Amino acid sequence: MEMVIGGNKVVSSSGKTIDVSNSYTQEVIDSVPAASKEDVQKSVFIADKGKKTWENTPLYKRVEIIHKFLANLADYRDALGALMSKETGKLLNDCKGEVDYVIDGFKGYIEIASHRLDEILPAENRPGAESDITLTYRVPIGIIACILPFNYPLALFVHKVAPAIVTGNVVIIKPPSESPLAITRLVQIMIESGIPGDVVQVVTGSGSEVGYELASNPLVDAVSLTGSVETGLRIAECAAKNLKRTFLELGGNDALIIFRDADIDKAVNIVFGGRIANAGQICAASKRVLVHNSIKKEFTERLVEAFKNIKYGDPMDPNTEMGCLVSVKAAEKVEEQVNLTISQGAKCLCGGMRDKSLFAPTVLADVTLDMDIATDMEVFGPVVPILGFDTIDEAINIANAQKYGLQHAIVTPDISLALKTAKRLDAGGVVINGPNSFRTHDIAFGGHKMSGMGVEGMSHTMDEMTLLKNFVLKDIYA
Repeated sequence: MEMVIGGNKVVSSSGKTIDVSNSYTQEVIDSVPAASKEDVQKSVFIADKGKKTWENTPLYKRVEIIHKFLANLADYRDALGALMSKETGKLLNDCKGEVDYVIDGFKGYIEIASHRLDEILPAENRPGAESDITLTYRVPIGIIACILPFNYPLALFVHKVAPAIVTGNVVIIKPPSESPLAITRLVQIMIESGIPGDVVQVVTGSGSEVGYELASNPLVDAVSLTGSVETGLRIAECAAKNLKRTFLELGGNDALIIFRDADIDKAVNIVFGGRIANAGQICAASKRVLVHNSIKKEFTERLVEAFKNIKYGDPMDPNTEMGCLVSVKAAEKVEEQVNLTISQGAKCLCGGMRDKSLFAPTVLADVTLDMDIATDMEVFGPVVPILGFDTIDEAINIANAQKYGLQHAIVTPDISLALKTAKRLDAGGVVINGPNSFRTHDIAFGGHKMSGMGVEGMSHTMDEMTLLKNFVLKDIYA
């Protein structure tokens, strides 16, 4: 599959390609160009020429073009879902739902953009300004590089690309090397639907070649990335040389705190859904489960029983409850992390086994705060380490004892207790009586500490993707 530069399907100027494999079978299903530095520079040059045209295109015309794309996209739901399932290992129905998420998300951003109001500052707020008018508008940033992760390629495409192009920016998209196909095909559909080729481009290749070049290019005005902390730090370093805006949604090792008065069956279901979805490959998943010691034994037994009965395997099989990891390499890393935790004294109650890219749902008991998994070691797989606590202060200290702060969760029927605890948790969000990974189109999703900077979601992303500009009209009423 070719990348899309200037509205054209093109190969790399170097002739190099990257194979894309079926996550479950490991069979090569396609290849994409390994873009060179020259390819990236060409895409930036095209975007720079097109940004003024798109910015000056009236909003209602931009909306008309995008609506045509969304109408066409509905016809590709099943094909795009199947393609994504093969390259990511996610369940087929989840992938089809992600295409629906694209349509809903774009429609939502269109509605917000269509009803945004500019501001008029009061003229009589100081002596001598009685005859003045100050208007504050929001204008596009310009060229925004959108660097996407493998785990939710289309869902996160929405929160970067939709608000960017609706508000008059142009984008250059760098898909993940493991799962670039659905994103690339989506951009092709956008071009086929009439969105100009200098407004949306996709450049495939390695992060070190494409991502860092985009972040370093002085003509690129902003970078929006979802990825690892290490990648985010490197992108921020590259972007800082030109003082460009960066929006970084990075890692997390979020805690789910289960208090002694929690409904144990409900808590098990929350952990089940919050850790098994996408085989645990979610930045805000329930990665550390903190359980009050008075109910820890019963909770653990019920969770192990639930995990042992999970049907995992082929993501294209409608009976499968959990698919595979994105690659054998990803599963091997989870295996290494589980083995390390066991070597540090934890006990594996179920799972812990790998078969190529499949990793069995795993429960680790006897986890203590001196183990890597209890603080900063983020496990991107279906692994639940269980830590006990006795007091609220102890639970909060364990939860906050990490470099991350994305989205914690609390299970208790006592809402006062939940809110008091949530207030003291250092994170961008806290979910009460639900999984950590809960997210809607609207929520201002983003983390504290090393989990990133900036937020994504309909409530705030429009502001992130635009700049303020004041027009001062002097002596209008004189």
